[in-house]
Amino acid sequence: MGESGCGKSTLVRLINRLLDPTSGSINLAGTELAALKARAFAANPNRARIQMVFQDAGDSLNPRYTAADAIADPVRRLKKMSGADLKRRVEALADMTGLPRELLSRFPHQLSGGQKARVGIARAIAPRPRLMILDEPTAALDVSVQAVILQLLDRLRREEGIGLLFVSHDLNVVRMLCDDLVVLQAGKVMEAGPSQAIFQRPQSDYTRALLDAVPYFDPQRRAVPLSSSAA
Repeated sequence: MGESGCGKSTLVRLINRLLDPTSGSINLAGTELAALKARAFAANPNRARIQMVFQDAGDSLNPRYTAADAIADPVRRLKKMSGADLKRRVEALADMTGLPRELLSRFPHQLSGGQKARVGIARAIAPRPRLMILDEPTAALDVSVQAVILQLLDRLRREEGIGLLFVSHDLNVVRMLCDDLVVLQAGKVMEAGPSQAIFQRPQSDYTRALLDAVPYFDPQRRAVPLSSSAA
């Protein structure tokens, strides 16, 4: 977590191998990825082990692809699966993510925001990744739908054994979903450790400022009327 411009997106691009690091290590389950050039990573077998869920599910889906096509695409490309096996895999993924099978033939503009989010998640887990990167995956959704999608992600994490790297400005979501937390400022790690410990006992002034900015509802606090001059 961190404010805009702190380096979250750059870090994601490095891990996803869209940018080449100038130094350091990117180690995934014992495999060093930093040495692999970003330009060649798309054709590398390790590409299937890292998948992405984007902030706007609608914009991240090809408008010419049905939901089934979108989910099948990474399996077809990265796992070389086709025919009846591919169809069964797509249907199983729809079931896993709570997407009704009758919606698989629909195009993105025919789906609701929550349904498009489920397609995006199903597409990401399709090639059985070890790591799934989520960039504000619920930011464009209604609050009620956000809760359902977050519960889905938590269940998939436990059942499928997928590591989640969650990027978010919503610290309430971070508190609910994340075991560990890294706080960035201007490209530097200000604090890192168990999420609950950082929320309860932040060590840096920057982290404390971020937490103090989180809006909360206090039912005991009485509203202060606006003065006529303020109005």
